Amino acid sequence: MVGGMNTVKIRSNENTTRLACYSAYFTMSSVFCVPPLLFVTFHEQYGVSYTLLGTLVLTNFCTQLGIDLILTFFSKYFNVRMVIRVMPLITSLGLFLYALIPSLFPKAAYAGLLIGTVLFSVSSGLSEVLLSPTIAALPSDNPQGDMSLFHSLYAFGVLCMVLITTLFFSVFTESNWMYLLFFLAFLPVAASLLFWISPIPDMAKEASVTRAEKTRRRAIGLALCTACIFFGSCSENAMSNWISGFMENALGIEKSIGDILGLAIFAVLLGAARISYAKYGKNICRVLLLGMMGASVCYLVAGLSPSVTAAFFACILTGLCTAMLWPGTLILMEENIPHAGVEAFALLAAGGDLGASIAPQLMGVVVDVVSESSAAAEIGMALSMTTEQIGLKAGMIVCAMFPILGTVLMLFIMRYFKKTET
Repeated sequence: MVGGMNTVKIRSNENTTRLACYSAYFTMSSVFCVPPLLFVTFHEQYGVSYTLLGTLVLTNFCTQLGIDLILTFFSKYFNVRMVIRVMPLITSLGLFLYALIPSLFPKAAYAGLLIGTVLFSVSSGLSEVLLSPTIAALPSDNPQGDMSLFHSLYAFGVLCMVLITTLFFSVFTESNWMYLLFFLAFLPVAASLLFWISPIPDMAKEASVTRAEKTRRRAIGLALCTACIFFGSCSENAMSNWISGFMENALGIEKSIGDILGLAIFAVLLGAARISYAKYGKNICRVLLLGMMGASVCYLVAGLSPSVTAAFFACILTGLCTAMLWPGTLILMEENIPHAGVEAFALLAAGGDLGASIAPQLMGVVVDVVSESSAAAEIGMALSMTTEQIGLKAGMIVCAMFPILGTVLMLFIMRYFKKTET
């Protein structure tokens, strides 16, 4: 009887830890979702160029990349439990400064956005590296399903943020964006409180096992998975960061409609696909291959199609195609590289964050360069489009190279892991 009560208590503790991880990952959506929704506002209110807006995204993910690399090589020097419990508070501080400094010092608005971005990016990097292995370390009857469900919460967090942001702007206008950020800064506090009352599983043992099992096959497998998550992250984040601005300025769709019917549906499809895989999914290699191929088509249609309707649906369907590219690569690693450990999760997070750094920044650079070119003016006159629209279309075409290269890589990965099994 006592043993049964202990089992129930352990299970309850594990569920509390899962809830804490889910809460922290859900609140991360504000970090990724809200700033891109404000790109046009920052451009108009503070005169921030598209290149500098892309640099905010680059700073976000480069900071996360730095955290990933630090934890890849030096995780044993950190008090992981304490870091997990404190990191949501760093998110709160970053969001608070992100809103406060531009409000008080409009002439230094970009500096404030940059400082806030660095702070909440540190927390995001820690979350990406530590929450996934925490979920993986918890006993489960369906570990792949748990991982997919965990990553689906980000998508539904994005959906909630889009709806909240749209409602807020419709009532208080976009010029009062900073008050929305002040509100969002309090949300991660709840996640921190949950972590303080939850047991954190010991992941150091897994890391030591990983170091003892370094082999040539494991090294190659990790390199392939890192490259795969890089291209998958590029494919997802280029669209998720620019879909709002693309629909508003390239397709001429009103911002509130574009956010709800664009980014919100993108997030719904992202989350629905991850939940579907959590319940019914199998053959992750085929899922990743089809996702890369589908994303390639979506980017090309968004960039090349003269039809607003076709480009609109291409943008939102990218959410469906890219849904499993990040969590699916983690599942691929777990299937083929047992006892991966914190270092391996950190390495893949570094690959994903590198992709999320490069792709949105590249999109911003292409938009600015093409928009200012004489060729864009000539093409725009011929197609009755502005140079900015031409630039945004060109950015989508350039970013199509990421899922195309990912498709080629997945064909090689499928062959490699099949060969190593025999």
